[in-house]
Amino acid sequence: MQVVWICLTGCGAVARGERIAKADDDGQVAIRALRLRLAAAMERSGQTERKKKQQNVSSRHIDIVARGSEPGMIEVRGLKKSIRNGSRTVEILKGIDLSVPQGQFLAIMGASGSGKSTLLGLLAGLDAPSEGQVLVDGTDISRLAEDKLAQVRGKKIGFVFQSYQLIPTLTAFENVLLPYELNANGDGKKHAAALLETVGLADRLHHYPVQLSGGEQQRVALARAFVLEPPIVLADEPTGNLDSSNGQHVLDLLTERQREANTTLVLVTHDRQIADRADRCIFLRDGRIVSDESGKQASYGD
Repeated sequence: MQVVWICLTGCGAVARGERIAKADDDGQVAIRALRLRLAAAMERSGQTERKKKQQNVSSRHIDIVARGSEPGMIEVRGLKKSIRNGSRTVEILKGIDLSVPQGQFLAIMGASGSGKSTLLGLLAGLDAPSEGQVLVDGTDISRLAEDKLAQVRGKKIGFVFQSYQLIPTLTAFENVLLPYELNANGDGKKHAAALLETVGLADRLHHYPVQLSGGEQQRVALARAFVLEPPIVLADEPTGNLDSSNGQHVLDLLTERQREANTTLVLVTHDRQIADRADRCIFLRDGRIVSDESGKQASYGD
């Protein structure tokens, strides 16, 4: 009805213009009539555009409802990180947007200095962004107080570092049990022992890190990362210090545990063979995501 009303008003205005124009110069007649027709046409066009926008908004709303509005296990929004170097500001991350759903294995690749480890540290809450947000299982950790942040890290995130980060004065068993004693209630000893058995270290429970090989230390670190069954595990070059055989073994164990527990795994690597095993791979260059593809189809920023 509104469209019809606009059309009628436009036509009436044109008619009135033509009657007025009879007493005017022929040139003014044409100009005035043209202006009135243009005004009516613009009004009709504007109404049509508004209706299209309303339809588009409605369609997007229906699509969102159909897909579900649940956020990813990790959500990154407009993430930036810069540091001061004397009088100069160095931009490390220049606006990262990323969503990682529950259970996905995401590999992060890029040249040295591209921002991979910085991004992983921000996802872990080990550093604060200069701008933007990091949401972990729905909680914005970007500006949390340190005590609250420690609680989120302790219960939601497991870590696997390139350099193992085992406590040298604790045995393999005690290193695995430590997150449980710090962040959970009850007795986690059976679970810790079972995890060490799973990674092939049932006969190394009471050995100290110095008594273990590099591959064995990383397997202890792997068991420690999963002892609380966190929804997220972050791994920074977990095979970087290992030979190919031990590296393959650790990666097999890591992906096996990830699949069994439906854990969201984010792994930084330089190794394309590792990235090929991921569900998805993003490639960073100069602080920005330049490609985001499935692991086996990734172009690695090429």
